[in-house]
Amino acid sequence: MSITRRHVLAGTAGLGLAGLVGGAVLLTRSRGGGNGASGTAAAEMTADDVLHDPDNPVLGNPEGTLTIVEYFDYQCPYCKLGHAMLTRVVGEDGDIRLVMKDWPIFGAPSVLASQLVLGAAAMGDYAQAHKALMATEARLSEDRIRQVLGDGGIDTGAALAAYRAERDKWDGLLARNSAQAAALGLRGTPAFIIGRTIHPGALDETRLRGAIAQARRTS
Repeated sequence: MSITRRHVLAGTAGLGLAGLVGGAVLLTRSRGGGNGASGTAAAEMTADDVLHDPDNPVLGNPEGTLTIVEYFDYQCPYCKLGHAMLTRVVGEDGDIRLVMKDWPIFGAPSVLASQLVLGAAAMGDYAQAHKALMATEARLSEDRIRQVLGDGGIDTGAALAAYRAERDKWDGLLARNSAQAAALGLRGTPAFIIGRTIHPGALDETRLRGAIAQARRTS
């Protein structure tokens, strides 16, 4: 696959941020370098920072040998349209870590949705809360978010309290997700990282399975 069609997270240690090469951002495990604030932020971000943030909940097989990351918003229609297929493919495979990176870019309801689901994660109810909101239609009001989560068995008052009790942790995670998206040049949701390759935009099942196979061939 030509790197002019995809962004690639390169795994070669010691090279630092290579910058724009044929439309691709090459990001390595090394730190340092870069010019200016954005260059420094990108240079200091490693592949492990993106794929293995310890604060981010994980779906699928947490011990899986392949990681799929999706930058998403609970109001993004394309994120939600493809989510059932994505989780089915991940479940059928059995060896994939699925990391859903909250990137709430559609306004205040999106921020509240992320906060409540992350609060639910602190209570051990992440998968349940996440699934409930991903099954909704695109646009959500704050009242609708609370209703959907409540109907899904989530105590939204307790979830908000749990989020606030660890606000530094969860706000830090959301800030890192946003910084990563900016450093990687993402322009919207959804955006996937499969293995070390970035796939901006929605993926149908054929493309998703092909990207998984390609990631395993090049790992």
